[in-house]
Amino acid sequence: MLKMGLLPLSILFLFFSISRGEISSQVGINYGQLGDNLPSPKQSVKLIQSLGAKRVKIYDANPDILNALKDTSLQVSIMVPNQLLTNISTNQTLADSWVQSNVVPFYPKTKIRYLLVGNEVISSSPKETWYSIVPAMRKIKNSLKTHSLNKIKVGTSMAMDVLESSFPPSNGTFRSDIAGPILKPMLQFLSRTKSFYFLDVYPYFPWSSEPKNINLDYALFESRTITYTDPVSNFTYTNMFDQMVDSVVFAMKKLGYPDVRIWIAETGWPNAGDIDQIGANIYNAATYNRNVVKKLTAKPAIGTPARPGWVLPSFIFALYNENQKPGPGTERHFGLLYPNGSNVYGIDLSGETPDSDFEPLPKPDNNEPYKGKIWCVAARGVNASELGSALSYACSQGNKTCDPIQAGKKCFKPDSLFWHASYAFSSYWSQLKQTGATCYFNGLATQTAKDPSFGRCKFPSVTL
Repeated sequence: MLKMGLLPLSILFLFFSISRGEISSQVGINYGQLGDNLPSPKQSVKLIQSLGAKRVKIYDANPDILNALKDTSLQVSIMVPNQLLTNISTNQTLADSWVQSNVVPFYPKTKIRYLLVGNEVISSSPKETWYSIVPAMRKIKNSLKTHSLNKIKVGTSMAMDVLESSFPPSNGTFRSDIAGPILKPMLQFLSRTKSFYFLDVYPYFPWSSEPKNINLDYALFESRTITYTDPVSNFTYTNMFDQMVDSVVFAMKKLGYPDVRIWIAETGWPNAGDIDQIGANIYNAATYNRNVVKKLTAKPAIGTPARPGWVLPSFIFALYNENQKPGPGTERHFGLLYPNGSNVYGIDLSGETPDSDFEPLPKPDNNEPYKGKIWCVAARGVNASELGSALSYACSQGNKTCDPIQAGKKCFKPDSLFWHASYAFSSYWSQLKQTGATCYFNGLATQTAKDPSFGRCKFPSVTL
């Protein structure tokens, strides 16, 4: 038996790094495909390599992308779609078939190393699907073993909303409804198979919801003087990212799994957004992503206060601005690249290029909350048939949403679908924003600070 106290520090460090399994600190990229104007897979692979990424994660097992990745040095993470989990969880034959169709034809020429069974299932899928996550992971792992694909790690990605408490980090606790039935068996699986807890971490979201209480520089890794000391652990934090990651470390520890490794499955910052979305701009996005890359690629590894020196392998979100992602404007503006392949801002995911080598960044103009009125109007150049359907939908919601655009009323414009839809969208949004409604309508609507009212017709607005 080794007597740890008698080992020199260098050997002790080596022992622990081997016991955790070697994993490199190289940064990867999330390659989403929710756009109707994106480059081909072959072009995309070249762009991924030009960014200095060493890994790539896709949200399916797209054969065109997997073929384009053949004979490259890029390590690849693929995904079983959420909607297949329930069936795969109870059917080994279906799991075998999925692996046979989506892994075997490409491996090993395409360096598939990670296979995620679902994406943020707890956050985005019906409750009945949640209980399929771990059984589906087991079935997929069995299928990989059958084909001797033992190098491929199986996991699933989780957002921060699986936590019941995240502050202070030492109080990190998984939600009581999922801790026992889902998280504990999942951590047991990850520990047994030496896989990773794949975590999506976005300091933008807590900061943007509480910009008066959370310092922007602290969220961007720019703070030199602002720190937070956890009153229980006594760990001192210099950035929001570490706080968030460590809250998950403590939550895992409470379930009896203190050593499951964490993989940053997504992190990033939006480069633009809606008028009412604070801090979504190129300056902040470049600052955050450059700084997080510096942290994640540092040698020796920095880790976090709860896990100093641990490597945090990662994927930055995302490769492109994706114009078909639903939700608020930020969702369509996390890309490092525009759809034409040009850089939104300079960045090197290898961490080797100093910031001074990049072009100067445009000064941010929305780091303070917007004050004033906003309207939701129809976007120009959209499909008329789709706009008509969205108009009908908006008019069916809320209270007398479309009364003023009926024939003979003050906002009625004969043969003007654009104006009627604009009025309906503004009316709908002003009534229902508080309940979570957005100004999006599948890409048919956009926010404006310019009052679209005309004559006696006053458009409803949202006031911030």
